[in-house]
Amino acid sequence: MLVREIQYKNFGKCLEIRNDTVKILVTLDFGPRILRYSFLEGENMFFEDGDRTFRELNPGMEALFGKGKPWILYGGHRLWKSPEDMTKTYYPDNNPVAFALTENGALFTPPVQEETGYGYAIGITLGETGSGVTVEHRFTNYGEKPAELSLWPITVLPPEGIEIVPQPTRKTGAIPKMRLAFWDYAKMTDPRLSWLDRYILLRQDPKAEGRMKFGINNEHGFALYFHHGELFVKMFDPVIGGRYPDGGMCFETYTNPLFLEMETLGELKTVAVGETITHTERWALYREAVPAPTDEAIDSIRKTYVE
Repeated sequence: MLVREIQYKNFGKCLEIRNDTVKILVTLDFGPRILRYSFLEGENMFFEDGDRTFRELNPGMEALFGKGKPWILYGGHRLWKSPEDMTKTYYPDNNPVAFALTENGALFTPPVQEETGYGYAIGITLGETGSGVTVEHRFTNYGEKPAELSLWPITVLPPEGIEIVPQPTRKTGAIPKMRLAFWDYAKMTDPRLSWLDRYILLRQDPKAEGRMKFGINNEHGFALYFHHGELFVKMFDPVIGGRYPDGGMCFETYTNPLFLEMETLGELKTVAVGETITHTERWALYREAVPAPTDEAIDSIRKTYVE
């Protein structure tokens, strides 16, 4: 294991955590963003917005946070709150981040949000060997009243990859087994989408026009992203029958011409003043080519890398 502070491109100071297989970079001058996750000599599995081309700023944000204070994507992996709103979800997280070393990792804590009283933290634990990472997302309510929200970790992935999302297969009899949500700019006929019996495929296409976003009650608790001969596995623990935002979505995904986002959600909870809630993801990287677009081929990948 190696943990050290470095300067990374134009993202400033980062903490590097590495073992004999993979390395992780987490920003310290803003965020935090888990900006890089890669094999030691591999390309970054996460998208980097080095040009700061993707940012959000509207009059509501300026009225609350001050003139000219945008929320900036930066790339990588971040922690948000759902349901989505412009003044609480898009809080400008552009200040330095504190960190404390833990066993095989670190805990990253940005300043408590003065206007909302929201306190976030991201903890990373890297295995002694191999690519496995555990990412714990924390929220503490430092405000003056209870807060109703869902923890919403989002991983921003690079262009030209293919995402695979499992459909629910639990037998439910006369009760519907699957919930799907589509945002108002999305179309079920979008050519980036492919529908199989047990899986949904979403392709990131830099030449495509517009945005696509859908949500699903992902009861199997994983999703896959294939990119240039490598596979990113994202796993979480959905609660069957749990209360989730956006009509019951525990998994959502979004793409545009720049990147693709893979998003898990925790249960929607009312967090008392002083209370802390958590949501955990488990990641892994493998060298694996895109399978044939069939249920059987994807089942084989799933048995090898997920189950």
